[in-house]
Amino acid sequence: MADLKEDSIIVIKKKKSGHGAHHGGAWKVAYADFVTAMMSLFIVLWLTSSADAVKKSVAQYFNDPKGTAEKTGSLRNGSGQGMPLDANNLDKLKDQLLQAEREMPNFDKLKNQVEITEAQDGLRIELLEGDKGTFFQSGSATPTDALSGFLRIIAPQLGKMQNRISIEGHTDSVPYSGLGVYTNWELSADRANAARRLLQANGVGTAQVGQVRGFADQMLRKPQAPTDSSNRRVTLIVDPGLPVPAPPTPGGEGSEEKKEHAGTEVAKAVPAKEE
Repeated sequence: MADLKEDSIIVIKKKKSGHGAHHGGAWKVAYADFVTAMMSLFIVLWLTSSADAVKKSVAQYFNDPKGTAEKTGSLRNGSGQGMPLDANNLDKLKDQLLQAEREMPNFDKLKNQVEITEAQDGLRIELLEGDKGTFFQSGSATPTDALSGFLRIIAPQLGKMQNRISIEGHTDSVPYSGLGVYTNWELSADRANAARRLLQANGVGTAQVGQVRGFADQMLRKPQAPTDSSNRRVTLIVDPGLPVPAPPTPGGEGSEEKKEHAGTEVAKAVPAKEE
């Protein structure tokens, strides 16, 4: 070391021992891809075996996840797009209506006047009059608080369905005591139309109501007792095989004609019987 000059530079080389790359996680990526593929397969198999209503609802969700593209129901409180009613979920709507009824104040006083049954023509909701008039003032088409309160409860549930609703009015066989020009035919049709107005004011869409009909005493509930108060009734029929029609395309064929006659037909009553 003594022989080294003072300006000599000593260079010391150090070798760093290298570490091989980590190769133990590749299987995790492959497994994740496999699980994702299997989940996608199961979803596709489930969709292909589902009903058309479910397929339509799933497709609608992906087209409009926030649900802001379209609303149904009244203009004031649209209830959103619901699943169409069919024979398979008819009992589901019935359960929803029964649950809504139980939430109505003082419903115990009406439970014997309301019947919800499944029939061939759909879900029938019958509002039966009592001896002193439950849902309408006696001899009048003016609704009582009981009718207004009940329809206000069930209208949002009906508004969620994409099915047409028919409304029927019925009377007993006792002749109307008013002027001769106003008979049980007019009374039954007016009561059905009054129910329509209440439904559409509380959640049922305007396109959902397909028919408003008055039958007078031609379809008695108790033919063996034609004057019984239960013959005076209003019946709502939700048709599981008749969905709400799509709105007309703007500018389409006949659109001007539809605009011209819109709103002119309010109710369809059965022609008065000849006396």
